[in-house]
Amino acid sequence: ITMYSFMGGGLFCAWVGTILLVVATATDHWMQYRLSGSFAHQGLWRYCLGSKCFLQTESIAFAQQSTFTRLSRPFSAGIMFFASTLFVLLALAIYTGVTVSFLGRRFGDWRFSWSYILGWVALLMTFFAGIFYMCAYRMHECRRLSTPR
Repeated sequence: ITMYSFMGGGLFCAWVGTILLVVATATDHWMQYRLSGSFAHQGLWRYCLGSKCFLQTESIAFAQQSTFTRLSRPFSAGIMFFASTLFVLLALAIYTGVTVSFLGRRFGDWRFSWSYILGWVALLMTFFAGIFYMCAYRMHECRRLSTPR
């Protein structure tokens, strides 16, 4: 297995994870519940009752941006994907806790929906992207150290 195989695996996981995160974040199906006899669903930004959707009144957003100038690209990419995994895990854990403790008590018949599940799948994909890039970095370093100068 070559370093480029690991980088290809990392790139694939990164793309799939990114697409799933965008879809999960943009959609309104993080949870479904029954309200006054009809089904309702909500996402991070809106909640929908029947065919009408309304904006959420409160939201939390954060962004992480940093650059690694002296480190190799595979190592930097691996670190960024592990950091992304940590932030996505934190966001999903907070969302889960708030939903179960606050909203879960308000609605008797509720469940998490497909956008929420996509968020967890994206978490796994970003984690595996980090692993692939770290493996690529290790192979690159082993090759660099074994090459005579």
